[in-house]
Amino acid sequence: MSMQTVNTVVQLRAAVKVWRLAGESIAFVPTMGNLHQGHLKLVEAAKNNADRVVVSIFVNPTQFGVTEDFGSYPRTEAADQEKLAAANADLVFLPTVADVYALGARTTVVVDGLSNAYCGLSRPGHFVGVATIVCKLFNMVQPDVALFGAKDFQQLMVIRTMVMDLNIPVDIIGVETVREESGLAMSSRNGYLSDSERVIAAKLYQVLCRARTSILAGNQSLKEIEVDSVFFLHKAGFHPEYFNICRSSDLKKADQDDRELVILAAAKLGKTRLIDNIQLSR
Repeated sequence: MSMQTVNTVVQLRAAVKVWRLAGESIAFVPTMGNLHQGHLKLVEAAKNNADRVVVSIFVNPTQFGVTEDFGSYPRTEAADQEKLAAANADLVFLPTVADVYALGARTTVVVDGLSNAYCGLSRPGHFVGVATIVCKLFNMVQPDVALFGAKDFQQLMVIRTMVMDLNIPVDIIGVETVREESGLAMSSRNGYLSDSERVIAAKLYQVLCRARTSILAGNQSLKEIEVDSVFFLHKAGFHPEYFNICRSSDLKKADQDDRELVILAAAKLGKTRLIDNIQLSR
């Protein structure tokens, strides 16, 4: 059966209803398009977790700040649809802003605490936009499972918390970050990097790996490792926003007794903002 493409919620629900009546389960992969291998890995994982796979392509204006790249964000719908058809997605949902947001919409979803730290500090309102659009898409698609990349660990935590707090009947599956040969985490924004910047960009993951090794060795305090890592990023040519060793359960600052950790990092390279993380147990 060939992949369907729909633009309205009415069309989407009609297609989903047919599958529901046939007793089929539905997996959902929300994207902003400009798809790369990381997105296609989500589709592959979705196919392993449900009978049908719905992928949305929607560049969500409410998660971009006034100085951010909403207008210039790469839009490649035709190429994206070809990739999704080759990956055997069942349906692509391609709504307009008017389809998604009612005129004068006043309702938002706020996940307190988690939304205000790390990326939330430098991108005020970003996670309100993320939580609101994901909640809306869940209401539109009504999937059994939804899949998100672990590259944006904070986003994954925000969505997991929202689903738990609001009793949304969707299982959230985090999928491991897909990396280029250099170790650079795949991202749509990597397209903004020049060739020389791309070489430097790979060092973000190298610094994360170095920090993980230092934590496991136990010869330095976590604070010393954070400070050293920021120094190395500066030296490599980045403008670090944060480099924090956190508890993976709630993203609070880790102490020496915590065992399940995630190292979160964000840094600018030229005009491109990069994020990455590594999880570890000790």
